[in-house]
Formats: sequence, C-alpha cells, structure tokens
Amino acid sequence: MAADAATRRAIEAVWRIESARLIGALARIVGDLGLAEDLAQDALVDALRRWPESGVPDRPGAWLMAAAKFRAIDLLRRGKRLERKHEELARELGLALALALDGAEFDAVVNDTIEDDVLRLMCACCHPLLSTEARVALTLRLLGGLQTAAIARAFLVSPSTVAQRIVRAKRTLSAAKVPFEVPARDELTPRLASVLEVLYLIFNEGYSATAGDDWMRPQLCEEALRLGRILAELTPSESEVHGLVALMELQAARTPARIDAAGEPVLLGDQDRTRWDRLLIRRGLAALERAERLEAEPGPYALQAAIAACHARARTASATDWPQIAALYDALARRSPSPVVELNRAVAVAMAFGPAPGLVLVERLAGEPALASYHLLPSVRGELLAKLGRSDEARAEFARAASLTQNRRERALLEARAAACEQQPSWQ
Repeated sequence: MAADAATRRAIEAVWRIESARLIGALARIVGDLGLAEDLAQDALVDALRRWPESGVPDRPGAWLMAAAKFRAIDLLRRGKRLERKHEELARELGLALALALDGAEFDAVVNDTIEDDVLRLMCACCHPLLSTEARVALTLRLLGGLQTAAIARAFLVSPSTVAQRIVRAKRTLSAAKVPFEVPARDELTPRLASVLEVLYLIFNEGYSATAGDDWMRPQLCEEALRLGRILAELTPSESEVHGLVALMELQAARTPARIDAAGEPVLLGDQDRTRWDRLLIRRGLAALERAERLEAEPGPYALQAAIAACHARARTASATDWPQIAALYDALARRSPSPVVELNRAVAVAMAFGPAPGLVLVERLAGEPALASYHLLPSVRGELLAKLGRSDEARAEFARAASLTQNRRERALLEARAAACEQQPSWQ
C-alpha cells in the first residue's frame, strides 16, 4: 500500500509538470481544448492503472504523451471528426500519413514545437473573450493541472461553480472558433497582457486572500510563479513578463515571515527579515534587471517589482528607501493610473515625508466609487490618523475597515488596531 501511495504521489507530481505540454500538444492536433483535456485525462487514468504495477517510467512525460497520442489516433481514425476535418488537419498539421501509417509523422508533429504548444495554451486559456473568473479557472485547470475541487477551495466557491466556468469557457472558445495558435507579433503583446493579468490575480489571491480563514494560500502563489517562470522562458524578449516574474519572486520571498507561530498575520514593518528567502530575492532582482534591460521605460509590473526590490534590499524596515518608493509610485501612477495605485502612493508619501501629506492624498480618494467597499482605504486612513494622534477618528476607521474585509485573519487584525486606539489615545 505504501508503494501504491508513493506511485500515486509521483503520478500527481508528473501531471503537474507535464499536463500543460500534454494538453497543449493535443489541442494543436485535435483543435479542441475540451477534447484535448479528455485525451490527456485518459492517459492519466492509464498511468494510474498501470504504473503501480510496472513502476514509474524513466520518461513519464513521454509515456503520457504516447498514451494520449494513440488515443487521439484511434479517435480520429474511428470517428467522423476525421472525415469532417480531414482537409483542415492535413493542411495545418500534416497528419494524414500519420493516421494512415504507424504514427511516426504524428510523433514529429507532437514533439516538434512543445514550447509553442504551452504558449498557445496560455493564450487560449486567457483569451479576452472569456470572463476574468473563467480565465483564472481554465488556467489553473489546464495549465496548473489543479482539480476542480482544489480550485474551488482556493477561491471559496463551490466545485459546481468552477466546473460551470470551465465548461462555459471551453464552449465559448469552441463557438468562436478561436484558433489554437501563438498570436502574430503585433498581437502578441496585448494577448500576453491578458495572460499576465491572470497570473497576477492568481498570485495576489494566494498572497493576500480576499476571504476565508487563511491569511495566505501558498499553493496559488507557487502556481502563478511556476507559470510565470515558464512564460518568461517562452517569451525571453518581453520586458513585462520578466517584470511580473520579478514582482512575484520578490513578494514570495517574504512568505516565511508573514505569519507568526500562532498563524496570525505579521505586517511588513514587523517582519523578521532574516527569514526572507534570499534565493527568491536574488532571482527576483535578476528578473528585474532583465526587464529593465529590455525596456527603457518600465511597464507597470516592472515598476511594481522595482518597489518590491526597495523592500528586499533593506535589511531592516527603518533602512527602507521610502523616497525612492514614493518616486516609483509617482511613475506607476503616470504609467498605469488607478485609485489603488494612488492609495499605495499615499502610503509611500506618508512613510517618506510624514503622515500629514500622506493623509491629504488619502482624503482625495474618499469619494472614489472604486474604493467604496475597499477595506484598505479606511485601514490606511486609520493608520495615518493614529500617527497624527487623532485616536478616536482612527478607531472608527479601523472598525469600518474590519467590517468591510471578508478575511477572518485580517478582520481580527483590524479589530485589534481599533482596540489599541481606544487603550492608547495617542501614539506620540
């Protein structure tokens, strides 16, 4: 039984690594994401049945590809799909001989452009036709290899909701006849922007969970970072890809210090920086350097990575170069203006030049509709008011922020801040 359990764990690990390549190659062949996933899942079932007895093969990814390949050949030989799509497949994939003979040409088609297949799959999963929720679910399912239940747990929704999103996304792509291809050069950058947005959303949900009992969901961070690294390898000349990878590496480096022994959140200024992951910091700084070499005018992700780098380089909270961070937020506000960026800029200004000028910037955001239910607006205002000795106002802001957040750990933290204001009328 122990051997079977070990084999199952090995199969799960192989699937996480190989599923994107496998589904991508199959989707290119059959021209349908849903069918490609079914064929890949069939190969996985074969592995679950055979490997406990035969052992894990030396090249498990190649074994899964071969198993899926023969199922695809059999399906295309038997079904009417070949009759309907014979000319299209022959023209685009050169499969006619492979289906008629022994599959040798099929092997060449499958294995010739594996890297392009993964990039095609990323672009398909993150197609602008799909809703943000659908893009996230499809990406985690087909690129991350996560099961529906795992995705549902990560986002605190029901498995049926996730399953419906995935099914609808596949139907939308199929109905729109979205080509399974790497976009042309003039279309690649905007399409990559959609992919980066999805990875960023997945990472952020893992880094600061919006709801539930957990402060973080590390699996989502790890998955977003893994996919980001793959994307950086596939698009080495895209500055913003490296910028996002740098941002995720640098923020992920703080993970070991973000929770105390009791599982409670530890804010940035209070973290033990000796616990930060120095390897991830080195990787993040190297990715940021690549991004800056590729683009003289940094994009939004590279600018955010540069901000994270300022924190990473500071060995103590007091050594942080807040004026530089404020300047970077100024640049980010010009490059990618948004109320959230302005709120973060206000924090940086307060840290660099004092709470009073920071509060002036925060007050300008008070009527911003996009921040009406955003708990960090009253939270930031509460911190600045507390530093200015306006404890009663600060307590009210912290209480309001606590009422807005859906994360239990964060709510407890904000309630504790409100209580501290009541016990200590002034920080000064």
